[in-house]
Amino acid sequence: MTTQRQTGEDAGARGAHGAHDAHDKHAGHTTAMFRSRFWVTLALTVPVLVYAPMVQHWLGYTAPDFPGSELIAPVLGTVIFGYGGWPFLVGAVREIRDRQPGMMLLIGMAITVGYSASLAASLGAFAVDVWWELSLLIVIMLLGHWMEMRAIGQARGALAALAEMLPDEAERVADDGSVHTVAAADLAVGDLVLVRPGGRVPADGTIASGSADMDESMITGESNPVPRSAGERVVAATVATDSSIRVRVDAVGEDTALAGIQRMVGQAQQSRSRGQVLADRAAALLFYVAVAVAAITVTVWALLGYPEAAVVRSVTVLIIACPHALGLAIPLVTSISTAKSARNGILVKDRLALERMRSVDTVLFDKTGTLTEGQHVVTGVAAADGDETALLALAAAAESDSEHPLARAVVTAARERGAEVPPATGFRSMAGRGITAEVNGADVTVGGPALLRERQVTVPDTLSEPVRRWRDRGAAVLHVLRGDEVVGALALEDRVRPESRPAIDALHRLGVAVAMITGDARQVADAVAAELGIDEVFAEVLPENKDAAVARLQQQGRTVAMVGDGVNDAPALARADVGIAIGAGTDVAIESAGIVLASDDPRAVVAVRKLSASSYRKMLQNLWWAAGYNIVAIPLAAGVLAWAGIVLPLAVGAVLMSLSTIIVALNAQLLRRVDLRQPKLPT
Repeated sequence: MTTQRQTGEDAGARGAHGAHDAHDKHAGHTTAMFRSRFWVTLALTVPVLVYAPMVQHWLGYTAPDFPGSELIAPVLGTVIFGYGGWPFLVGAVREIRDRQPGMMLLIGMAITVGYSASLAASLGAFAVDVWWELSLLIVIMLLGHWMEMRAIGQARGALAALAEMLPDEAERVADDGSVHTVAAADLAVGDLVLVRPGGRVPADGTIASGSADMDESMITGESNPVPRSAGERVVAATVATDSSIRVRVDAVGEDTALAGIQRMVGQAQQSRSRGQVLADRAAALLFYVAVAVAAITVTVWALLGYPEAAVVRSVTVLIIACPHALGLAIPLVTSISTAKSARNGILVKDRLALERMRSVDTVLFDKTGTLTEGQHVVTGVAAADGDETALLALAAAAESDSEHPLARAVVTAARERGAEVPPATGFRSMAGRGITAEVNGADVTVGGPALLRERQVTVPDTLSEPVRRWRDRGAAVLHVLRGDEVVGALALEDRVRPESRPAIDALHRLGVAVAMITGDARQVADAVAAELGIDEVFAEVLPENKDAAVARLQQQGRTVAMVGDGVNDAPALARADVGIAIGAGTDVAIESAGIVLASDDPRAVVAVRKLSASSYRKMLQNLWWAAGYNIVAIPLAAGVLAWAGIVLPLAVGAVLMSLSTIIVALNAQLLRRVDLRQPKLPT
């Protein structure tokens, strides 16, 4: 039913190419280009290594000798330099032109010096032959930059693969109820589509009829199917696992959740992490240090009367200074963390936001829709005669024709309790007071305090205590009247998400303070805060004033992460040190947040902090290791301990460079062990 689409990796490469033009060192480069050059160069490097005298000496073998075998290294080395080294040479020229020396200039300088020295040695004008070191250096640099380009395009590639899951066809339901197969691209807002069991939703929309357990793992990272019923939104590419549903399309093309996520990833690709900035600065510093040390080396050795040593030592300094490990330190960590975050429903728009998350000491949650589900449920029932189920059935019957959210909550509660709801007639809504209908021959009215004042009725003593308790904690209270007699009362509250308490407890264990902000009344906010163990509460705050609360916390010297649903929280999300929008499956056009969580689970905030701390730790470890190698290797290569008989041969330096690269790569791989999955809640 699906047709062939571009592969996720190729799409990621092209997306990375477009998004990364802002990064001068990779302008015009693609993942595929580095990949192909790496494999070709690696194949050409193998015979160079096999015929390298130093490698033969180390491994104790003699390579086959045949006419022209002595040309293997210079011929293949020249091809490797020209083909494999070309991206670095172009990048070096660009950095010179822009007067911004960095990684590409350092690599370009090292391979140019190595090639010139090797070519001179092959022509008999120089004593040091470093063909195999040069070839291996270019191979490792190509590998590092391939990994970096993969890191840039990782999330886009994953989302492109997700796009392949979109069905090419959809079953559109006509006005007469007939079903017709059409191209998914031809769907329009307002169309009704049928999604059969096991089928994928072709476009974003709202369930018009039916219910199903939806597999939303491709969007949210949540492995367990989520029950969805009429009135709830579903996202394109999610799967109806067990039954059919009919979906009213409300977003197509660029307005869908998937398209919005892809835009956010594109924005993230153009942002630079602090770790990458550190690596680039280190490369620039290393360039100046290497050039200065090489100049000092050639001058000192020449003045001491050793012209050949002057050339050999300075060449060794320039080649050894090439940042193998430094070139891999950040890209590998970024690649792995990007893949892990995307698989776990964490969409990083700004890499700096992810890095800052590790230092956040206060998380400010919006209440409604973030810590709570954003919809009222019946939390208390009190019947004057003690029969709570019968009271619920009576109230639900009267409310059954109402579209008010509180009415739907009452009907849902009666259904969940298994109450038999009798039919009602004569439904009438009374603005600001409640509703009335005829049930079993009696007038039944459901409403709040204004209704009681209008009817001038009193609440029975048996109901007074529970009603007072509900009101003290800020619950909405509805009274049920049969005629002019109050027969019961219901409490309705915005239900706290079951994941909220574990999320807040986990943040507390990390030493992070938790605050909550809401426009609700103080007693409502305090009740939720007490239930969840929240440290600080901002209540009765208008949406436009939420950013002032963030500013107040920042003025106290705190580093604040704001978590909201992205609808009314944009100013606060922008003001915070880290803005986290929750629930990207329903709102992906959030421009103010640096991080967007695909699911509604607030525990994902803990996962973001864990990923931030782990990623930054690995970046710094790799940078220190890469820098430490150069701190030791460059002076030894220059011959500062030659008086003691200690020098660093170029071949040994090349081995140490390779070893340093391997250590950096293995250390980055440890990031895969970080578990971002959320444990199942007890049932």
